[in-house]
Amino acid sequence: MHGVKRVKYTREALAAKKEREQAKLKEYQSLTAEVLARRKARDTTQEAFDLTTKLLHINPEFYTIWNYRRNILTDAIFPQRTPPQINDLLADDLSLTTVLLKQHPKVYWIWNHRYWCLRQVPDGPTVSDPNGWRQTYWNKELFVVERMLDADPRNFHAWNYRRYVLEEMPVKRSEHAWHQRSKILSSMWATGKLNKTKSMEEEFDLVKNAMYTDPNDQSVWIYHRWLIGSGDNKDILEREIESIQELLDEQPDSKWCMESLVFYKRTLMRQHHSSLSDETRRQLEGECLELLKKLEKVDPDRRQRYIDLYPPKLAPVRMCNGISYLCHHMLSSRSRPTVAMMR
Repeated sequence: MHGVKRVKYTREALAAKKEREQAKLKEYQSLTAEVLARRKARDTTQEAFDLTTKLLHINPEFYTIWNYRRNILTDAIFPQRTPPQINDLLADDLSLTTVLLKQHPKVYWIWNHRYWCLRQVPDGPTVSDPNGWRQTYWNKELFVVERMLDADPRNFHAWNYRRYVLEEMPVKRSEHAWHQRSKILSSMWATGKLNKTKSMEEEFDLVKNAMYTDPNDQSVWIYHRWLIGSGDNKDILEREIESIQELLDEQPDSKWCMESLVFYKRTLMRQHHSSLSDETRRQLEGECLELLKKLEKVDPDRRQRYIDLYPPKLAPVRMCNGISYLCHHMLSSRSRPTVAMMR
């Protein structure tokens, strides 16, 4: 390689190096044979478990050994332990995977075992706090995976794991999660660590899945508006309007679908006025009016707000009191939108 100084070995040094490598290979082959033999014999002793630890340190991609390790835990070790002891064992296994991930951050089987460990966390530490252990783990896992993403923002295994941790967290942190994601992406785009155009499309796919999963999660819609930005890209704006309309067809009472359609259609009219025919603009305004009338029924507590949006009483540029302010705030300052701002 260029710039790397070549190390010259003497004939004796090369022979010694080769001998060490052969010794390591023989040790690995012998250990592998012993562990596989114990697996075949259904050996679930502590000794067999310790041997899997030793082998996985050498080869963390050996998925058969990961499966064997889990079988030992679930079939032999866990049944003989109390919940606090099981909790400690899981902490040890998570620590093992942390060590391995530092050397092998993109090995799927290490991440897979980490998922498994989280799913095994028992209730505790008390009857009155059954999610205490889980919440402690989840908070730690979120911290660990975000540090890993700081080190390598392209590690899709870490992104998937982070998504799992946030989705399964005992105390939901959805709003925080989307905000953190926007911060990380903004930083990566600014430094050129990630292709903005390509990753933006991936984000739209991700947020679309989130919308369909829970159309009432307002943090998803806030994040979607952050992705849309000022609406300068007409193709993306029209595509997302069509996508949200499809969701509304499936969820006809979705308040966030309707509010977003009003906002995006008026953004389309404002940002791309000259490229729209008079007929198209009239059609869009009529659709916005129809949506606002539906919103009055779906969300009667904010009825007056929707009435105030009727044309021509308010020009499209002003839009909604709360929503227009929120989006202006998001687009101008890129600061974190809060739940209170949406109300």
